[in-house]
Amino acid sequence: MVTYTINDLLFYFLLYAFLGWLVEVAYYSVKDRHFVNRGFISLPFQIPCGISFALLIQALPFLGKNYVLQFIAAAIVFAVIQSLTGVFSERVSRLSRWNSESSFTGSRKNWLELFIRAAFGLLIYYVVHPVLLAGVSLMPRWILLLLVWVGMGLLAFDFAAMLYAVRFRTDSAPEEIARAQTQRFADRITRHIWKRLSRAYPGIERESALWEGEKSIVFAKGLCWDKIIWIFLSCALLGDIIETFYCGLVGGHWMNRSSVLYGPFSFVWGIGAVVLTVTLHQFEEKPDRYVFVGGFLIGGTYEYLCSVFTELVFGTVFWDYSDMPLNIGGRTNVLFCFFWGLLAVVWVKILCPRLNRGIEKIPPLAGKIVTWVIVFFMACNGLLTAAAMVRYHTRASRPEADGAVEAFLDWQYDDAYMEARWPNMIVADSASQAGED
Repeated sequence: MVTYTINDLLFYFLLYAFLGWLVEVAYYSVKDRHFVNRGFISLPFQIPCGISFALLIQALPFLGKNYVLQFIAAAIVFAVIQSLTGVFSERVSRLSRWNSESSFTGSRKNWLELFIRAAFGLLIYYVVHPVLLAGVSLMPRWILLLLVWVGMGLLAFDFAAMLYAVRFRTDSAPEEIARAQTQRFADRITRHIWKRLSRAYPGIERESALWEGEKSIVFAKGLCWDKIIWIFLSCALLGDIIETFYCGLVGGHWMNRSSVLYGPFSFVWGIGAVVLTVTLHQFEEKPDRYVFVGGFLIGGTYEYLCSVFTELVFGTVFWDYSDMPLNIGGRTNVLFCFFWGLLAVVWVKILCPRLNRGIEKIPPLAGKIVTWVIVFFMACNGLLTAAAMVRYHTRASRPEADGAVEAFLDWQYDDAYMEARWPNMIVADSASQAGED
């Protein structure tokens, strides 16, 4: 179990307050169709979010691996902090706008939002926090202390200035001050968004309104990075479902086929779909035989290289076809290459064009935001999975944890958890010995 010092907790308070501010600004920018800093202070910090996560990273480990209790605890923390924020805004700042929007009233809408926050908080804790923990562990201690005390100093000054403004002005003045403060943030965000959209979509006219300009563009048009990300995610999800049902119905063994710790996503299928799309999209108008031959060769080569990669990097083997006829080093076989060819034809001719049309119907600005959120979470998920696998491989020879990151991995993803998550996974040394026998 990871232990945190006071400085660690202050650092994570600042970090999660900033991340919470980013998420809130992005959400309400899409929802309300205008950009605004909704925080109480001028700095980009969502203080209730920072306090909530500082409490959660301390409290959740004491609940073991009982996810139901952890969900309830997260909901209680968010509800209490939200209610205290409302009380503060009413008693101290006298800003009714913040009070009405921040208080937990117990309505059906509030309960739904609370459950979403609790679920999202657990997702952050299990997927994002370990990656942040690893990054912080690599940071020199003096830099962390400098960031903490500079950040807390600026936060205290900004908080005191805002508190003075709302306490010693007339009741109408605080709203005007808040609007002036937030408008500057809105202008900066708007300019940044326009620069991003102008680079991505040169056809947008600068003088038109942002939300009117959004209607005239198509999200992820053509073969671009946004579309590749959505193809990867869609096919990773679909591939995991297909493989799970195939193994369950044909092989009689229902097991997890996901590539990552969290979520039903098979990176092999997702990356495979991207590879087929990038390499074979120019054959969309060609006869099926060209697509089949390309899929046969590219798919077989891709599956072989994936097996080599996982063995060399993680020291584990996820599939072994040594007992099947016409196999190539146990990493692939002619039958599965044939399946890759058929899959390429179905994908290039039927599925991919329909998926492309569906992706291009996504609202552009919302699509951009969601795309980068997906990239962030899947990157954290992949890095965390890789770290857990490496630790699983080295735990037998070095059982004692070295640092906070390995301590977290040993506590959350011990051997029993990893073997239950991937029952087909075997250590590469064991696989080679079995092949020699």
